[in-house]
Amino acid sequence: MVSFQEGPLTDRVYRTYLLMHTNQTVEFVRKKNEEYGGCSLRRMTIMEALDLLDNVVDESDPDVDFPNSYHAYQTAEGIRKAHPDKDWFHLVGLLHDMGKILALVGEPQWAVVGDTFPVGCKVQDSVVFRESTFHDNPDTKNPLYNTEYGIYQPHCGLQNVLMSWGHDEYMYKVMKHNKFTLPQEAFYMIRFHSFYPWHTGGDYMHLCDEEDLQMLPWVKEFNKFDLYTKSEDLPDPQELKPYYQSLIDKYCPGQLSW
Repeated sequence: MVSFQEGPLTDRVYRTYLLMHTNQTVEFVRKKNEEYGGCSLRRMTIMEALDLLDNVVDESDPDVDFPNSYHAYQTAEGIRKAHPDKDWFHLVGLLHDMGKILALVGEPQWAVVGDTFPVGCKVQDSVVFRESTFHDNPDTKNPLYNTEYGIYQPHCGLQNVLMSWGHDEYMYKVMKHNKFTLPQEAFYMIRFHSFYPWHTGGDYMHLCDEEDLQMLPWVKEFNKFDLYTKSEDLPDPQELKPYYQSLIDKYCPGQLSW
């Protein structure tokens, strides 16, 4: 895995995070939650959404420069090999980045991709590029948002925290709105897989409740496949589609509201 500090895509990655950390404010996040919370963008199936990912290359990813649809299959297949008995987990691999379709409806990539973090409280040390990218964010001038807990209560639970807006939160809303019949672990994996300062950096534990701590090992387990299945050796979607369509039919069938 390429680090954020080196590699041919580093400048592109840094620019994306600079824009993200300048513009992701409490006000912005509340506005986006309201805008997309009703899932009234369009109607389509999971496979139609997956096809749209052929047109998305993640500008925050220092590792790869190919469409996100391939990464979806790579992640899903990695999970399938390691956890053959958990078909719902295989489907999570396919679904996890589907929220990136927001990049195709006019949202800038800094409001779609990249690592997430809570807004409304002090930015913790493990947030990527923390030292050099937040200086123009207006929330950094508001004392209310710059204490350890900010606008939150100790151990209030991540479900009560405003996360920076992006594909994780959007896809979580789509899953809830359309009543996917996946276990709670799946919803956590989708919602927090980009929350690296938490599941990898160990920060923001002071906001977590018991449920968050119980779900953390699952998010960490998912992260192994999200990160380490990326490869230029691309899978054949046509070969894999029938299996994943069977999972879609089981857990989230038909035309969905996005």
